[in-house]
Amino acid sequence: MSAGEWLYAGMAPRHSNMVQYVVEGSGTLDERRLTDAVARAAEASPGTRLVRDGRRLVDGGVPPRVRVMEAGSFDGRLLDAPALRDVLRSPGATFEVLLFPGGTQGPDSDEAPVTVVFRASHGVTDARGLMLWIEDVFRVLRGSEPLGAPSTLSRDEFLEDLDLPGGLPPIPRNVGELAWSSPLGPLPRKPSGIIWRRRSVDGSHPAATAKVAAAVAAAYGPDGNGRFMVPVDLRRHAPGIRSTAWLSQAFVLGVDAGDSWQDVHGRALKALADGAELAVRTDPKMLKTPLPLIRMFSSAVDRTAVRNDRYSALSFLTHLGTYDLVSFDAGGFTATALYALGGTGPGAPPSIDMVESGGRTEVTLTWQDGPGVAERARELLDVVEEALSPRANRVWAGNDTARELESSASVVRRFREQVRRTPDRVALSGPEGPVTYGELSRQADAVARALRDRGVGPGTVVGLLADRSVALVAGLWGVLRAGACYLPLDAQHPDARLSGLLSDAGAAYCLVQEAHGRRGVVPEGCERLALGELTAPIGPDDGDEPPFTDVEVSPRDLAYVIYTSGSTGRPKGVQIEHGSLTHYAEWATREFGVDAGTRLPLITSPSFDVTGTSVFLPLLAGGEVVLMPQEPSHLSLRRLLQSSGATMLNLTPSHLDLIGQLDISPRGYRSVVVVGEQLRVEVAARAQEMFGPRCRIINLYGPTEATIGCTTHTFRVGEDTGVAVPIGLPGDNTRVHLLDAGRRFVAPGEAGEMYLGGTQLARGYLGRPDLDRERFVRLADGSRAYRTGDLARVLPSGSLEFVGRIDDQVKVRGHRVEPTEVARTLEDHPGVTRAVVIARARPGSTSKALYAYVVTGLAAEEQDSLTKELTAYAAERLPRYMVPAAITALPELPYTVSGKVDTKALPDAFAQAPGAAADADAAPQGPLDPLEEAVAEVWARTLGVERSRLEGRSDFHRLGGDSLSLLTMIAGVCRSVLDAEGEEAFMAELAQIVGEPTLDQVVALCRKVTRSPDAADRP
Repeated sequence: MSAGEWLYAGMAPRHSNMVQYVVEGSGTLDERRLTDAVARAAEASPGTRLVRDGRRLVDGGVPPRVRVMEAGSFDGRLLDAPALRDVLRSPGATFEVLLFPGGTQGPDSDEAPVTVVFRASHGVTDARGLMLWIEDVFRVLRGSEPLGAPSTLSRDEFLEDLDLPGGLPPIPRNVGELAWSSPLGPLPRKPSGIIWRRRSVDGSHPAATAKVAAAVAAAYGPDGNGRFMVPVDLRRHAPGIRSTAWLSQAFVLGVDAGDSWQDVHGRALKALADGAELAVRTDPKMLKTPLPLIRMFSSAVDRTAVRNDRYSALSFLTHLGTYDLVSFDAGGFTATALYALGGTGPGAPPSIDMVESGGRTEVTLTWQDGPGVAERARELLDVVEEALSPRANRVWAGNDTARELESSASVVRRFREQVRRTPDRVALSGPEGPVTYGELSRQADAVARALRDRGVGPGTVVGLLADRSVALVAGLWGVLRAGACYLPLDAQHPDARLSGLLSDAGAAYCLVQEAHGRRGVVPEGCERLALGELTAPIGPDDGDEPPFTDVEVSPRDLAYVIYTSGSTGRPKGVQIEHGSLTHYAEWATREFGVDAGTRLPLITSPSFDVTGTSVFLPLLAGGEVVLMPQEPSHLSLRRLLQSSGATMLNLTPSHLDLIGQLDISPRGYRSVVVVGEQLRVEVAARAQEMFGPRCRIINLYGPTEATIGCTTHTFRVGEDTGVAVPIGLPGDNTRVHLLDAGRRFVAPGEAGEMYLGGTQLARGYLGRPDLDRERFVRLADGSRAYRTGDLARVLPSGSLEFVGRIDDQVKVRGHRVEPTEVARTLEDHPGVTRAVVIARARPGSTSKALYAYVVTGLAAEEQDSLTKELTAYAAERLPRYMVPAAITALPELPYTVSGKVDTKALPDAFAQAPGAAADADAAPQGPLDPLEEAVAEVWARTLGVERSRLEGRSDFHRLGGDSLSLLTMIAGVCRSVLDAEGEEAFMAELAQIVGEPTLDQVVALCRKVTRSPDAADRP
C-alpha cells in the first residue's frame, strides 16, 4: 500500500471518499450479461478485485458484485438514491456495480433511463483507473476482448520508478491548512451525509478549469482571491502504463483578485509543465501511523473544519476528460449520459467534477449535506454554468414560442369533422373536375377499408405512387384513416430508385395509380394495390355505404415517411409522427392565413414534404386544393396564375423566379409561401411587385426532419435589403439554437449551426440508429434537437438569417442533395474506380448544379463514350435533380496535402465539353440566321456563358443547365421567338427538348412551329 492508500484505510467510513461514475442510457441491460462482463473485465484488471491484507493490497480473486436496484429508483436530477451513499457491501470489496433497470418515476414524470453506477474506494483507485475498467466492461458487452490494466504498482512505487531530472520535488508545507470558507456556507456540527447536485452545460469548453476557478473565486473568495486543489492523473508521466491504482495527485492553483480566466489558465499550464502535482503527496511516514490514530486525527480535522467553516481550499476542481458515449454502448443499450459523483474527506471543500461527453459538459458538485446546502449548491452551479455558457448566449427571445394546441385531435379526426361540416363543398379542382369533400371522403374510406381488410394498421408503411391527382389525395387520406403511414413516391423518379425506397422502408403494400400500373417499382414482399380499383364505385348504392370508422391514432404514431438524400451514399427515410404534423398544421394554418376561402394549387412533387402544406392546410380549413397534374413550366404556371382562381401559392424560390419572368399581374392572391431554398431579395421583390402589396411573400424555412417548415418571415420591401430574405422566427412550440463546432452557444450576432427543437421534430430515421445518434441529439436541458447543418445568425432586428452550410450538402430545386450519394451511385458502375461530385454555381447564376469527376482507368479515346453511358446509368437510378449536369473523366483526382480531394484544382467541367466551342474566343459555327441567333442569345443569357461558346451541337445540360434552368430557357425562347400559337405547339414538343436539349434541336422545333417569317425580329 502507498502512504495515501494507508491514510484512506484509516478514515471513518463516511469519509471513505468513493469514486463513482454514472452511465445512463436507453434500452435494456441484462443483469446476467452485465455480471459476466464485470467478471471478465475484472480478470483482465486484477486491481478491481483488491482486498486489504495488513499493509498490502492483494488480489482476492472475487470479481466486483453487481447489485440490481429497484426499477426507477434512481433520480438523475436529484442524485438522492440511498445506495450511492452505501459503503461497499461485500466484506473487503473495493469495487462494485449498481444496476437501476429504469422505469416510470411517477405519473407526471418521464420514463427513467437505465442507469449503471460503477463504484470503487478512492483508497485503491482514482477516476481514470476506474474508467479503464468501465470501458473494458462495455467492450466485453459488445463482444470484444478487454484491454485490461495489469500493472500492480502502488502510487509510491510508481513515483519511485519515474525518471525525473532532479528527482521528485519536495513536499510543500501548509498545503492542507484550513484557511478557506466554503462557497456552500457553514455546516451543522454533525453533517447529514453527502449531497450531490448535477448541472449539464452544452458544449465542450477549452480551459474549463480556469474559467470555473476564476468565476468561483470572484463570487466566493475573500476579496476575489481563491485557492483550488486541482487533481492530475499521474499516468501522463508514463503514458504506456495501464493501471487501476490510485495514481492521481493535486496541485494548488491560486487565483488573485482581478485575474481573468486567461491569467488563471496560463498559471495552470505552467504548473503542469513544472510537474507541480508531483509535490503535493502524502508523506511516506504515514505508513508507520496506526490506523486508530489516523481515524482520530481525521475526525479532529473534520470537526475543526466544520466548527470554523475553514477548509483546505475553495474547491477541489477536477476535469475528468472527454469521452465518446459510443464507448458505453452495448447490445440493446445506448448510452445517453456519463457523469461522475465525487467524494469528500476530512477538511475537504466542495468538489466540482467535470466530464465532457455527448456534446455536453456534465458538472457535478459534491459536499457534506446540511440545512440550505442544496439551495446554495444550485447557486454555485449557476456560477459555474455562467462561466462556461453565458446566459446571454443561451437565451433568445425568439424561442418564446410555447402555445397550447386549440384541439388535441389528429389531422385524421380534423379532416373527418371537416367532411361532416361541409360534405358538398369543393375539396379538389383541376382537370379531373371538381370533387367535393364528401366524394373525396368516400374514396378515402374505400382505400382505408381495403387496407384494414389486409391487416394494415399503426406502424405499417404503405407506398403511394400517383401523380398530382384525385387518386393521390384519396390514397393519402385512406392510408391515414387506416392508422398506417404513407410513403409518397415521385412518379418521375426511376423505377430502380422507387423499388429501393419501398424495400428500405419495409413497405407491406404500395398503392399505384393506373398510369403507373405497368412499372416495375414494387419489390418482392410488397403487394401492389391498384388505386383506381379501390376508389371506383362498385354499384348504384355505393354512395350509401356507411363511412369507414377511422383508426384512432396517437401523437406518437407515424403519419408519413419521406426519403431525403443521404451523406453515407444511401437515402434515408425521415419518420414524421402525427403529433408533429398536427402541430405544424395548426400553426401554419394561422400563420399563412388559410381558411375556407383558400384555394391552394398543388405544384410540388408528392415526395417533397412541402406538398403537405398544399394538401393538409386547405382541406383541414374547408378550403380547396387546385390540382396541377402537368410538370410546372412557364406555360402551365401562367395558366394556373391567370385562370385557376387560386388565392395562395406554395412553391420553391426557383419556381417563383420562373414565375417572375412571366409578363403577368396575378390578382386575388393573399399569400405566397416560398420554401426549399434560399430566397433572394431580388426574387422576393419582383414577386411582391407582381402579386401586389396585399399579398404576403412568406419565406418558410424547415428541413424534412422538422415537419415541413418551422420558421417564417414575411418579406418587407425596403426593410429586407440584404442578399437573401431572412428566415424569421420559430413557430409554435419550436425552438432554434445556434451552436458552434464545439456545441457551445454562440454570442448574439455570431453565426452558428442551427439546432432545431420542439414538437415538430421527426421521430428519427427509419432503421438508422447510427444517423439518429449523429443528427438527433440531447441538449443539456434534456430536450431533443436536430442538427441541421445550416448556419444562421440573429440579426439586429431579432430575425434569423441563413448564411450557409457546414458541409457539402446542396439544395437543387428545393430538394436536399448529398453529393456523396451521387458519387457512390457512379462508383457502383464497373467502369468507375473513384468518383467525386461537387456543386457549383453556373457562371452568372446563384443556383448550383452538380458536376461529377470520375477516375476510370480507360484510355482517353474510350472515356467520352463512358461518360455518356454514366449519365444514362445515373438517370436510371437517381432522381433527375440528382443527375450530374456534366461528368468529366480524369486520369486521377487532385489531392491536398491533408489527403482530401482538392475541389479547387478540378478542371472546368465545360471548358472542353463536347458540344462547347474548344476556344472561348472562337466564332460560332454554322449559319447565323436571325432565328438561330435569337435562340442562342436566350441560351447564353440563361446559362451565363459567352455566345461564342455555342454551336449547333451544344448540349444545354453539358453547358451547366439543370432541369429548372431548362424551363427558364424554354420560357425565354417562347417570349423572344414565338407567337402565342407557336408557343402552344412548341410546348407540345417539350418531351423532345428534354430528351435532346441541343441548340440544333430547339432551333429546328422553332422553325417547325413558326409560321411568320419575321417572328424572330419581334422584341
